[in-house]
Amino acid sequence: MGDITRFGISIDSDLLDSFDRLITRKGYQNRSEAIRDLIRATIVEEKMDAGHEEMVGTVTMVYNHHVRDLADKLTEHQHQHHHQVISALHVHLDAHNCLEVLVLKGSSAEIKQIADELLGVKGVKHGKLFLTSATPEHH
Repeated sequence: MGDITRFGISIDSDLLDSFDRLITRKGYQNRSEAIRDLIRATIVEEKMDAGHEEMVGTVTMVYNHHVRDLADKLTEHQHQHHHQVISALHVHLDAHNCLEVLVLKGSSAEIKQIADELLGVKGVKHGKLFLTSATPEHH
């Protein structure tokens, strides 16, 4: 972590009031922490858009395990990308549905491609990809 630098910003009072309500609702101790988090989030987003930065992500999906060969297809996809898939969690939600959460590491482009492939497999009811930086910025 580098030296702390103080700086001032000019902001519309209505926007500041909205921001203050937001940071109170989210439990921030002060504006500085909230602004630091916004800056970090923007930097992570830039890395995702670049496509070549190392990222980590989770793919969460729900599927009906009775769909023919679906579990085998999903497992095969994971094995095809064994360098990127670093962990998997499988949960039986009920007699028919399963939740699977995969943790992936690689470039954002690789992770997005793998997620698209998995979520596009026939029988996957729904799912979502969450990406973040594998190299966190300073606190």
